Amino acid sequence: MESVGEVLVRMGGWACYAELVAAASRHAVAAALARGEVQRIGRGIYAVPGLPADAVATLAYDGVLSHLSAAAALDLPLLVAAEKPHVTVPPKRRPRPGPPAVLHWAATGSGERRNRITSPLRTVVDCSRILPFAEALAVADAALATGRFSHEELLAATAAMRGPGCPNARAVAAAATRHSGSFLESMLRALLISEGIDGFEPQVLVTNGWFRARVDLGHRRARLALEADGFEFHGSRRDFAADCHRYDELVAAGWLVLRLTYEQVIGDPAWVVAMVRATLAQRLAG
Repeated sequence: MESVGEVLVRMGGWACYAELVAAASRHAVAAALARGEVQRIGRGIYAVPGLPADAVATLAYDGVLSHLSAAAALDLPLLVAAEKPHVTVPPKRRPRPGPPAVLHWAATGSGERRNRITSPLRTVVDCSRILPFAEALAVADAALATGRFSHEELLAATAAMRGPGCPNARAVAAAATRHSGSFLESMLRALLISEGIDGFEPQVLVTNGWFRARVDLGHRRARLALEADGFEFHGSRRDFAADCHRYDELVAAGWLVLRLTYEQVIGDPAWVVAMVRATLAQRLAG
């Protein structure tokens, strides 16, 4: 006969009490629990030790992983990871004891309940309710880039929203694009939007004879390019030479390039705004 732990492993790491008793016995379940071979994580729910905190919270509250936790599970970028799992439970569910978690009360779809995670579209909408504009835009941009839903669907979903966070979510949907090249680029674009600096487009193609290159954010009229430089570094002399060649070609094509780092965009946004404003004014005046 299988041990209780083996039964749980075969069933995906967790099971309800009735399933365990049917596969083993009440005595075997109690003994395995006493020996620490299994753990009780919620009312009538047992699991192997060491399950991720997100899985434990979702099972313990019989809910759906959502908001920042769903974004992380879907590989969408976050500036700061969630301190506790976010779980959405049915709207009329009474609070119950359980592991540390941020609980949200709302209806979910049958597919979301089956998969124990909100859909990509729902996740973006939920994040847009609670995250600052820039961070929510980075999530929305990345989700659109996956092709799992369209911009039109995002606009429709936020238009139908009710409750807290609606204005921010609708602003995020209006500004979101599948063309953003990175998390930092989205954060930079959000900063410009928030400060009313118009005219910059993501992934603008610059051509000059045979030369072709895309810049992270480009202002076509001013021929001003903003490059969001993350943590990456030049891995070789060849990479460094290629980067210099690209920069020189952009300058020769009449473009001025401002290279803005993660530390500047995230840590000193006021300086970034002042630098972009001043440079843009100079370029447009000329």
